[in-house]
Amino acid sequence: MADRTLLDTDIFSELMRAKSAPVRARAADYRQQHGRFTTSVVTVLEITKGLHKAARQDALERFVASLPAIEVMALGQDEALLAGRIYGDLERLGQRIGRADPMIAAIAITADVVLATGNENHYARIRAAGYPLRLDNWRSA
Repeated sequence: MADRTLLDTDIFSELMRAKSAPVRARAADYRQQHGRFTTSVVTVLEITKGLHKAARQDALERFVASLPAIEVMALGQDEALLAGRIYGDLERLGQRIGRADPMIAAIAITADVVLATGNENHYARIRAAGYPLRLDNWRSA
């Protein structure tokens, strides 16, 4: 069985839109093996913000209704401390990527899960800074 995987916001959004064939195929295989998807509270925040800002109340309601079937990983104290270190290191190196990605990476690292993302550029900076983040690009066929 493949490693448990945390879905980054970009991959989760693509699943909701069902437009990317590679993402749909990877998601179907993963769900068959694991029974449900795993994401983070940060992704829940980002998707909620995006749907609310776009006034897509129907899509937001569907998203909220889907949450009980999804494992949502929290940002606890350990993850917050690690995210702060990642964020600080990247700023010091001139490699700013915003606050969300260090939080998502810290959740994945702390839980020792793979992060599924199409945003390898940002996360490669975290790995280059010496953090043991495992990545899997679900956009690749």
